[in-house]
Order: sequence, then structure tokens, then C-alpha cells
Amino acid sequence: MTTATPARRLRIAIGGIGIESSTFCPHRSTAADFRQTRGQDLLDRYTWTQPASDLGALVEWVPLLHATALPGGPVEAESYLLLKDELVTRIRAAGPLDGMVYDLHGAMSVIGLTDAEGDLTEAVRAALDAVGTPEDPASGRPMMSAAMDLHGNVSRRFAEPIELLTAHRLAPHEDAWDTRERAARKLVERLRLPAADRRPHRAWVQVPVLLPGEKTSTRLEPAKGLYGRLAGIEAKPGIVDAAIWVGYAWADEPRCKAAIVVTGDDAALAAAEAESLARQYWDVRRDFEFVGPTGTAEECVAAAVASDRRPFLISDSGDNPTAGGAGDLAYMLGKLLENEEIASGRVTAVHPGITDPAAVRACFEAGIGATVTVGVGGKVDTSQGGPYEVTGEVTGLQRAADKTDRAEGGAYDRGCDLAAITVGGLTVVVTGQRKPFHTVADFTGPAQGGLGIDPRTFDLVVVKIGYLEPELHDMAADWLLALTPGGVDQDLLRLGHHRVERPLYPFDEDAYESEGGPDLTPVLL
Repeated sequence: MTTATPARRLRIAIGGIGIESSTFCPHRSTAADFRQTRGQDLLDRYTWTQPASDLGALVEWVPLLHATALPGGPVEAESYLLLKDELVTRIRAAGPLDGMVYDLHGAMSVIGLTDAEGDLTEAVRAALDAVGTPEDPASGRPMMSAAMDLHGNVSRRFAEPIELLTAHRLAPHEDAWDTRERAARKLVERLRLPAADRRPHRAWVQVPVLLPGEKTSTRLEPAKGLYGRLAGIEAKPGIVDAAIWVGYAWADEPRCKAAIVVTGDDAALAAAEAESLARQYWDVRRDFEFVGPTGTAEECVAAAVASDRRPFLISDSGDNPTAGGAGDLAYMLGKLLENEEIASGRVTAVHPGITDPAAVRACFEAGIGATVTVGVGGKVDTSQGGPYEVTGEVTGLQRAADKTDRAEGGAYDRGCDLAAITVGGLTVVVTGQRKPFHTVADFTGPAQGGLGIDPRTFDLVVVKIGYLEPELHDMAADWLLALTPGGVDQDLLRLGHHRVERPLYPFDEDAYESEGGPDLTPVLL
């Protein structure tokens, strides 16, 4: 295929809106929860937009709006419209564009919508078509290249307007920034082709399987093998990209299921590879297992206390705020204090990340060394009986310090007040805002002052998380995944999905048995 090198620099916009939204979580996300980036700050977010990048001479990057938030409950309609309208308005004001890097997650739910990304993408597509291209401002059609989380959803409505779609290939998402760069570079490559050759075929197929991310980690088979195929498929002549989406398990919407998109100039080959991936995904659906050993909260605490492996980590998975949980359930706190070894101080434990602004304020008012009695958590998600009363010593206070870095998750963490309360052998960290604890630095705080908690010095570390992020995984001498209740309960069957399209595994265990499997013939978009 001939490459046509434009005499001018390409004009490519960058923008998007990203959040995971559990429809089973009573929390509501608003515009204030989103870190909103514009102008030079948006260009500074990426390495490949810098003047020193090899793309610098080829592309004029046009920053629009990028908004990302810590996962949570559905986005309020007014907030969504505010962000959507700004993104669309900025596209229309940008003038003719060759293309757009569409940086989003793919699992946003909005109150009143059943396919938020589909709605957003139709509006973005219409705005791009309205501005046209520098080659043909009147009727040219800018190309879109989407960079997504593999836990996003890919409905046909969403996929149809987008020429290039790709997703992370690792879970945990150590390749998140690689994914964004791949989306940008693929777009530039296509735009440097003759106009008639730029738009590839997309073979799209959904697989009627919906699994939580903790069962589909690429650290383990069968996800490791499935995702391991993608680079080889991409390298085949006639193929541009190959991607697999697990889907988002904690939204009750028809679009929520696994999806495959293979993009290529060779339509037949793209369709064949997409069908092969979809068939393999379906065939191994029963082989997906949790990324670590599991148990109830009580079982996990008892096993950790009895173990001689230190530190022993436990995931409080059902209330994981980085998957969409409210982050304020005190369910695991109660189970820890019910254990006599921990309550007596013979075993030490730290349990960070219970969101409770009122409890934090009470600790700041009392001061270090004071004894406080506070009701912790259970004020947003009241499903487990409301706040848990704790009487203990205030052993740490940290004022908010804004955290901005390129680490995945850093964009969520806007900083918040923290307070540590110690009861017997347990130190519980309550937070003024929903906050993940993924690294040692999240516990220790800023270099100057902060909580100063070193999780490696405790017997047990109990975090509101699913699979362990890399630093915690490396720190753990052993660990267990506690199947706790909450808005992102790993036991999907007890959550109460009723709007997903059926049949759907695992809700329908024997689905398609009589037909020999579902129809997995891809649609060419």
C-alpha cells in the first residue's frame, strides 16, 4: 500500500470522558468528581504529543477536553451533559481536523441512558463531521481512533462511528499508556495513506459472556493466552489491530458482555481472526478463575491471622472504589475487630480507605493522641447496616496533597484528608474523599509529614481492591481475595442483573448447549 506523506502537518484532536460506573452502587458521580484537563496540560499528559517526539513534525495536536474520574456510581445526567457539551463545543470550535484520538474508558453509565458511550460517540462523530477535514472542510470526514480499557463495553452503536478501536492487553493495566500511544500512532499511520486507502474494515462481534475483571487477569490462563494472541494477529499482513474487551460486569445494561474487534484492510482475514478469538473466548468461558484464592471475609481474616506469611494481604473486593464501589462500607472493618487476635493487639493489621468525611473531621478536631468514638462508613452504601462504631486513638492525620502523575490511577487521585484510628492491633484509615490505596506511597503520604504508615510493618494489610496492583502484589508474602458484599460484588449472581441481554454466561450456565454454541459471526463495520 502506498504511503502518501502530506506536505502539511496533520491536525489531530485529543479528548474523551472516562469512568467505570457500577449501576449497583448507590454513589452518584458528578462533574466535580472528574479531573478535567484542557489546553497545554492535556498535551503534557502524553509523551508522544511532545515536540521532541517523532510525531512532532507530523502532527499539530489540538487539545479538547479530557475528563477522568475514580470509578463509582452512575454519572448524574446534568453532569454528563455538561462534560459532553463542552467536548462537542470544543470540537466544533477547533476547525477542520484530520482526526481525533478518543481517550476514554468504555464503562460509563449515566442515569437515564443505556449506552452512555454510544450516546457520547454519536455526538462526537457529528461534531467531527461538521468541521470536516483540512483537505475537504465541506464534506471531509475526520477519522477517530479510540483507546480504551479492556473492561469497557463495545456495543455496535458505539463501534460503528469509530474507524480504529484498541484496548489494553494487560490486566492489571500496566500497558495503559502504551494503548493510548498505539491508538495515536495507528491514526497517524492511516492518515498518511492515500485518502481512498485510509479507512479499514472492522470485524466486530460480541461474546455472550460477562465476567468480573478478577476472573480475567492476564497473569493467568486462559486470559493470558487469549490476549497473548493479539500481537501476532496484528502483525499479519492486512491486519491493523486486534482487541478483546472483557466488558464491565457491574453495570446492568444490554451492552455489557465481552467483545472482539479486529481491524484490517483485508476484510475476510479480519473477520476470520475475530471469529477465531470469539470462538476461543466462548470455549474457555468455564476455565476463567479468580486471580487468587478466595473466601468469605471471616475465612480470609482467620486464614491470614493463622498464617506465618507477613505481610499477608486481603482484598476487600466487593467495595473496591477502583472498580465502582462506594468505598464506604465498614463490613470488613467489623470482621477484623471481631477477631480476638487483632482486637487484642497480638496481631497487627491496617485497613485503609473507608470513605467518611465526618469521621475524618472528628479526628482532626480531636487531634493526635486523642481518643475518639466515631461511626465509620455505611453512610453512602447502607446495605450492610450503616456505620460501624469505633472507639480508638487518633494515631495519624494528613491534610490533602494533590497527586498528579502518569501512573495509571494517578489521574483519579486528587488528594484528600486522611485520618488513622488505632483500636487494639488494627489501624483503620478513613478518608475525606473516595481514594484508592495501590502503592506504599498511598499509605506513607507525602515526603514531609503525612500518615507515615508503612504497610510492610503490619501482619495484615486489608485493602479495598480486587486483584492486587503490581506494587502490592510484589509486597505480599501471601494474599487472599475476600468475596465481600458491595456495589462490585464478585458474585454476580447475587447482585440482581435484570437488564442484560440473555442468554448470558454465567447467568445461564447451559446457554446454547443445544445449538452447539452461539452465533459468533462477526459484523463488518
